[in-house]
Amino acid sequence: MHCDVHVAAAVPRVWELVTDIGLPARLSPELQRVAWLDGADGPSAGACFEGYNHHRQLGEWRTVSHVVELDEPHVFAWAVTDADGRYGEPTLDPANAMANWRYELDAEGGGSRLRQSVRIGPGRSGLTLALERWPDREEEFVAFRLQELRAGMEATLRGIKALAEETA
Repeated sequence: MHCDVHVAAAVPRVWELVTDIGLPARLSPELQRVAWLDGADGPSAGACFEGYNHHRQLGEWRTVSHVVELDEPHVFAWAVTDADGRYGEPTLDPANAMANWRYELDAEGGGSRLRQSVRIGPGRSGLTLALERWPDREEEFVAFRLQELRAGMEATLRGIKALAEETA
């Protein structure tokens, strides 16, 4: 699933915002705070950061994300892992991520086209737990989660757009 927006600001300014991992915590309804790990102070291939999340139905949990693609100034992507085993066996393996997030950025019409996307799985998540408990409600739960994720991405993109355009 993805959402995108045209931003009336140059690619370098938008890139600066999308690679600031603290920004989504200010804009997202679920992500509460983040911090780089292992001495990293910015995005680089293989760098990790932890995120603290809150959901009204799932409570609070910590994740560890791994930067899996960085092509400045066009692609910033990370895999979110369940380091603490909240939803199953603990894992730091990006190949077994709970979700994969990605920003793509291109010049467009004197500004920028910013796309944010997410792919759930293949690792276990809160959605996995719900589907195991109520398998007959799969369609309902998947639709609800996708609606939540879309709303979060739209809020994040609106926030990035506003910040980029106020300083453009």
